[in-house]
Amino acid sequence: MTIAATRPRTTAEVVRGYVALTKPRIIELLLVTTIPTMVVAAKGVPRLWLVVATLLGGTLAAGGANAFNMVIDRDIDAVMKRTQRRPLVTGVMTPRAATTFAFALEVVAFATLAVFVNVLAAWLALSATLFYVFIYTIWLKRRSRQNIVIGGAAGAVPVLVGWAAVTNSLSWTPVLLFLVIFLWTPPHFWALAVRYRDDYASVNVPMMPVVASLRRTTLEILIYAVVLWALTVFIGPTAHLGWVYAVSSTCLGALFVFYALRLYRHAVTDRADVGEAMRLFHFSITYLTALFVLMAVDVLVRYH
Repeated sequence: MTIAATRPRTTAEVVRGYVALTKPRIIELLLVTTIPTMVVAAKGVPRLWLVVATLLGGTLAAGGANAFNMVIDRDIDAVMKRTQRRPLVTGVMTPRAATTFAFALEVVAFATLAVFVNVLAAWLALSATLFYVFIYTIWLKRRSRQNIVIGGAAGAVPVLVGWAAVTNSLSWTPVLLFLVIFLWTPPHFWALAVRYRDDYASVNVPMMPVVASLRRTTLEILIYAVVLWALTVFIGPTAHLGWVYAVSSTCLGALFVFYALRLYRHAVTDRADVGEAMRLFHFSITYLTALFVLMAVDVLVRYH
């Protein structure tokens, strides 16, 4: 399939296209970790204007990074069934227009964070964009089976931004929260890649399920899930969190490992139960959201 030529579009189509460039569903998941991190850093509810400014800057930065990603990947997006409706494939806008849009988002994001939050938060957000665009999208995605493992670091930066927004510094607690998302990303994304294995194979993107047996892939998913569980439990006493977080991290981690184990047990030679993979994928989103929300609840219960 070739990329469609641009044609006249309605205003609504164009607006929807530019919104789609930012991958809003991914941004939602990033931001749901930022607010709880700010609550933990503040040991209570941060100032509303600070939360709004941080979320706005973070949204614009992530949106710009995602737009750059779509510009770079528009050739393979045109081939993969999962991505054939993306705006650059359907011709809603030109690559040049999308690139200009991405640059504009990044400039406004940096200015918003630097002026209304602090310079540290602004540079952290920019570093995530640079890492996602140059390290993951351009360098690793089409070359290494570890693409999403290393590239996942970009998606973990919002917790550092959230912490820096409140404290204008970093410490071991935000680093540990960063590691939570870093370890969560491979099992989350590889579960989805099991579902779209043929898509990635068709464009020679070496996602783990493409270049390794599904038995090996699901085993690595299980290992990551176990290590993630151990880390989240360890964070409790390290970050001085209480019983709400202790119970939540233990139970949520056990469920994550349970779903990963089921997927591993259903992987036979080079076949896997796609239904099990998607159940793990969807639960992983619930897991991350619940873990961070309940972390914030723990802080609010303890300090108020």
